[in-house]
Amino acid sequence: MGIFAIAKMPIVISPLMENIILGIIQGITEWLPVSSKSAIILIEENIFNRPNSISEIIRLALFLHLGTFLAALIYLRKDVRHILGSIFNYKSSDAETKKITKFLIISTLVSGIIGLGLFKILLNLESISPVTGKIATLVIGLLLLVTAVIQLRAKKGGIRQASELTNKDSVILGIAQGLAAIPGFSRSGFTVSALLLRKFNDDTALRLSFLMSLPAVLGGNIVLNLTNLSLSTGNLISLLFSFVFGLLTIDLLLRFAKKVNFGYFVLFFGIITIATSLLI
Repeated sequence: MGIFAIAKMPIVISPLMENIILGIIQGITEWLPVSSKSAIILIEENIFNRPNSISEIIRLALFLHLGTFLAALIYLRKDVRHILGSIFNYKSSDAETKKITKFLIISTLVSGIIGLGLFKILLNLESISPVTGKIATLVIGLLLLVTAVIQLRAKKGGIRQASELTNKDSVILGIAQGLAAIPGFSRSGFTVSALLLRKFNDDTALRLSFLMSLPAVLGGNIVLNLTNLSLSTGNLISLLFSFVFGLLTIDLLLRFAKKVNFGYFVLFFGIITIATSLLI
């Protein structure tokens, strides 16, 4: 019997505790290349058994990303301050900040177009045939395997710095981030791997990956959640715990992620998820 099959057995968890757990999971998994969105979907579908559509859970996961967005904003505040300064005073900014600002603008536009398109495709598919928890679990497991293979291929980066960013890098990274709108694809896993494959060094890859997440998360919530998501007490509690645990763990887990290749963990997680989908 799989781990999620066991979880299908009656477990009494209060709605408040469910919201707290979701916030903690988002706060911790956001900094690791394991797809925090997939973790939330799997838990909602297989443990909490909430009667929500996949698109509704994706909207909830995106909302919870606002908690880790605020945590990342605090952690990367110096970079954010320089970038905002560059936007309002571009000519006097240093060359690297100009490169990063241009990179973020182009990659965000590309990822926004791709991500929104993929989300609309998902909505259309759901309207034709509702996605069951079993199918969602199987698909996420298969896509986790793809994520794992990409991470394992990336390995170590090169010597390129942020000052060497090009328009081609911006488009490639925008595509990578946009594809991560699909549950099972890790945003950080895809973007960090793409940057490493483009021969950026490890520190630059992590820094750029999480800078990319800031406008993507904010823009995604404005477009998808501004009029569609209920600001219930439960959702706000989840958001609070996402922020608190995100802020508490970001430095430690980003350091850990630089030293460990999570491709093997994601590969194992994907295999277990697929096996579980065949048993539940």
